[in-house]
Amino acid sequence: MPELIDILIARYNYWVVICLMMIGLYAMMAKNNLIKKIIGMSIFQTAVILFYVSIATKHDASIPIIGHGHNGHHAIHAADYMNPLPHVLMLTAIVVSVATLGVALALAVKAYQQHDTLEEDEIIEQLKTEYLSQ
Repeated sequence: MPELIDILIARYNYWVVICLMMIGLYAMMAKNNLIKKIIGMSIFQTAVILFYVSIATKHDASIPIIGHGHNGHHAIHAADYMNPLPHVLMLTAIVVSVATLGVALALAVKAYQQHDTLEEDEIIEQLKTEYLSQ
């Protein structure tokens, strides 16, 4: 039993990611307010980014910048450096996440201007009555 607790404590980053994902998923599925759904989506995206960044770290490794690269006499050990690819991909994911959040908030503002509410069920009810009246 103490080994299991040690493993759970050592992998605390996974627990943080799982909690954030569940909070975001709950907000997207259970809430009727569009802004709350959008914030839930943003929390879920942040959890995915945090997951990739946390698994891309390497213990006792340094950033992949070669400080002694000018004279060319030193051998480079790739195992001593972190892989920069996951971090670069997550920078792209952050940009996409911010753009997605901006578009979603703009659409929510447009929906509020048309229907005077941000509640999903009220918007659907208004759309049904408009469709049936035609």
